[in-house]
Amino acid sequence: MIHNLKSFLDEKHNQYNCIDFIEQDPIIIPHAFTKKEDIEISGFFAATLAWGQRKTIINNANKLMLWMDNSPHQFILNSSAKDWKPFSKFIHRTFNGEDCITFIKCLQHIYKNKNGLESVFTKELLIENDMSKCISNFKKVFFEKNNHTRTSKHVADPLRNSSAKRICMYLRWMVRNDNNGVDFGIWKTIKPSQLYCPLDVHSARAAIALQLLNRTQTDWKAVNELTCSLRLLDESDPVKYDFALFGLSAYEGFK
Repeated sequence: MIHNLKSFLDEKHNQYNCIDFIEQDPIIIPHAFTKKEDIEISGFFAATLAWGQRKTIINNANKLMLWMDNSPHQFILNSSAKDWKPFSKFIHRTFNGEDCITFIKCLQHIYKNKNGLESVFTKELLIENDMSKCISNFKKVFFEKNNHTRTSKHVADPLRNSSAKRICMYLRWMVRNDNNGVDFGIWKTIKPSQLYCPLDVHSARAAIALQLLNRTQTDWKAVNELTCSLRLLDESDPVKYDFALFGLSAYEGFK
């Protein structure tokens, strides 16, 4: 049974983990860059905005990159309040201009004082090897100098049982590298085996249908259950099956 399921999902992973599918995916935003810091910053904004219609997500993320002169790392390092004025008018669903400027300030603190996003994400993980604590700690560090109650809701906390779907997706982008031209693999201090599967309505629907997931709530408990199931199929790279589960539901109507 497991062997047959693995063969089926490996086939679907190979089908959907390819550059043909990235043009309509938020990951297309960081693919416009080659510098490590530009990729991770643009990717962080794209992942943060990744809910709603894909076309709108991509258009709004591109707008942010344009306002950053398509050099997000230099903008984050060198910009000041006068440069942030255009961002005050930004809106994507509940993520507004106030949130956007707070994110810029938080990222400026991260890159000037904390050695960048990779360093902050991996510090806790290297100590405890617990991704839920790693993400929760990232949120604390991210907002430590710019604590804003309204904006903090846009960074998930698994210790509060959030699925942290967008952060898990972002980590997949940064960590996995299988030479398929989709994920970047630019973060070397986190192993693919340590990642957790991004969970949304599509991946959950397919996972339940395939009996990889019993829990119907899309929360961290479900993320943990699904990832444990996927590790039985590929212990070293369980999150590669995110492509298969999402593709089965979103493109094939599998349920």
